[in-house]
Amino acid sequence: MPSRTPHKFRLIFSTVSDEEQAVSIARKLVSEQLVACVNIIGPIRSIYRWRDSINDDREYLLLIKTRASLYPKVEKRIRKLHTYEVAEVISVNIDRGSPPYLKWMLQSTDTQRASESQKRKKQ
Repeated sequence: MPSRTPHKFRLIFSTVSDEEQAVSIARKLVSEQLVACVNIIGPIRSIYRWRDSINDDREYLLLIKTRASLYPKVEKRIRKLHTYEVAEVISVNIDRGSPPYLKWMLQSTDTQRASESQKRKKQ
C-alpha cells in the first residue's frame, strides 16, 4: 500500500527550449543531490502569451522529484542555470508513493552526505 507523504516530497515542473539544456540542468541537479530524479519529456508544444504576443514553441518538460525541504535550493539553481528570462518553476506536493521509491528519494537527496563528499574533494 502506498505510504502517505504529508508534504515531504515535491514534483517540480520546468520547461526549457531544447534537449541540450534539459540534460544539462537535469545532470547538475542530480549530481548536486538536490533532486533524486529528472524525467525529460519532449519535445512538447507550448502555447503561451509573452509580451503581448501569442507564442507557439517546441520545448522540453522536466519532471523533477525532490524533498520538499530542498525546493528553495532547487528553484534557485534552476533559475541560475536556465536561459529564459522568466523560468517556469512550479511544484506540487507528492501525496503518496511506493515506500521503496520514497526511501530511495530520501537516500538520493542526502544533502549531508553530499556536503561531506564535496569537502573531501576539496582536500
